[in-house]
Amino acid sequence: MLRPFDIRKSTAHKRLLDLASSVGALHLCDLFAQDSGRLRRMSGTLDGMYMDWSKHRVNGEVMEALFDLAKEADWAGGVKDLYAGKHINQTEDRAVLHMALRGAPGDEFSVNGNSVMGEVLATRKKMLAYADAVRSNPDIKDVINIGIGGSDLGPLMVTKALRNHSKGGPQLHFVSNVDGAHIESVLDGLNPASTLFIVVSKTFTTQETMANADAAKAWIESASLPVSDHFAAVSTNMDAAVDFGVKAEHVFGFQDWVGGRYSLWGPVGLSIACFAGSSAFTEFLAGARAMDCHFAEAPARENLPLISGLLGVWYREYLGFNTHVVLPYAQDLDRLPAYLQQADMESNGKYIGRDGQPVKHRTGPVVWGEAGTNGQHAFYQLLHQGTDIHPADIIAIEEPLSAYAEHHTKLLANAVAQAEALMCGRCEDDVREEMRAAGKSNSEIDAIAPHRVFGGNRPSTFILLDALNPKNVGQLIALYEHKIFIQGLLWNVCSYDQWGVELGKVLANDILAGWTEEGFSKLHDASTEFLIQRLKN
Repeated sequence: MLRPFDIRKSTAHKRLLDLASSVGALHLCDLFAQDSGRLRRMSGTLDGMYMDWSKHRVNGEVMEALFDLAKEADWAGGVKDLYAGKHINQTEDRAVLHMALRGAPGDEFSVNGNSVMGEVLATRKKMLAYADAVRSNPDIKDVINIGIGGSDLGPLMVTKALRNHSKGGPQLHFVSNVDGAHIESVLDGLNPASTLFIVVSKTFTTQETMANADAAKAWIESASLPVSDHFAAVSTNMDAAVDFGVKAEHVFGFQDWVGGRYSLWGPVGLSIACFAGSSAFTEFLAGARAMDCHFAEAPARENLPLISGLLGVWYREYLGFNTHVVLPYAQDLDRLPAYLQQADMESNGKYIGRDGQPVKHRTGPVVWGEAGTNGQHAFYQLLHQGTDIHPADIIAIEEPLSAYAEHHTKLLANAVAQAEALMCGRCEDDVREEMRAAGKSNSEIDAIAPHRVFGGNRPSTFILLDALNPKNVGQLIALYEHKIFIQGLLWNVCSYDQWGVELGKVLANDILAGWTEEGFSKLHDASTEFLIQRLKN
């Protein structure tokens, strides 16, 4: 397991507190004016990805203190333990080895001294062969992925991102919510005879997923069609999947060293492969593997996930910023913020440390966002002039994503402009001069000018991909995965369990049982009891 680390007892902590009071209060425009080499030192590339972190409220001294903090936490040793298959998921006594799912022949990943790559590659070969068979089957027009959480958000996000790479594959649909309106709206207008369902549930018992799977099964049976011809499954519970009606050869399993929100690289990504094909899926894995190699091998001052993670710790612990906003300037990435909400907040939204004691520092931020330029007409007012500061990731794509080239130029101009506006803002002198030039009276200027002033000094990372292709999408996701690892390491939390998800499930099952039975297994408070009885009746 990873050794406990108390960030507030580290040597670097006192330095960072002092720097937060001095450097943290400086304006970004002044930092640029004082340092002509700032952009060169605070940017990096990785085969199709450019990351610029120069618009952050840090200088060289802050970055050195952050690197020292990471060294005290033994980030390099932590990475070695992660890649070596040590049981760093300590509360479940499991390894965390999703990197193996995108490993190439010749890579070595082991758990408990046993290599896992033979099984990974064999399962991948079987899965991709099945996906290509689905794509080449003219009788299959629609594929519906039934899952929730990591079994839904990842594949949904990636298939949207790879919209231009489907090359004639079936239409992909996703059902996750136990609200019957979700599956009803997806099935409406589809033909059971040409529809394939992929049920994704590790245990094949997930309440929401199995409710939707049962509805799908009834829909197929109502059309007098054989269930076995219209279902595949991703599960470790082979017996339950076969009992449901899935052919054994169409059940694809994975191991317990793959967490749900990190699982899209293997069989959970079957819907991605059915949509984009085995070649694109292989490129997707290769992009993530490139980031894995970079994270494991690049020195600290060039290591993009490490730097990204350290910046987040700087803002959360030392400057007190509570959220992180993700702003993809690509409609095809519009589900990325939702995906990262789960990946990040389910991982690091915890207050118990690896030593079993409550932590005394801040941990994971609220992650949120929306695709640009939609967000500009929704919440950017708060980003620019709100009383809280929200560090942002602005993600843009160089290559146009549609035939509308002029649209893309406008999109990129907005992305760059927003990064500049967040940093520079707009001073009152400029506002007053513009209003005078527009013929406004002094009284009008005095009344309105303060409302048009932007303080700026709002930090952002600019991530530029040369294209939205499978390789780059894989790289981008893996960048965030490794950032989450670094932040969990420094915050001393167990990033790879999700006990906070379980409580609501347990209570819901109890209430659900009481819905049809005489009593409940536990007493409820007056408010809960009233709601139950009102809804029962």
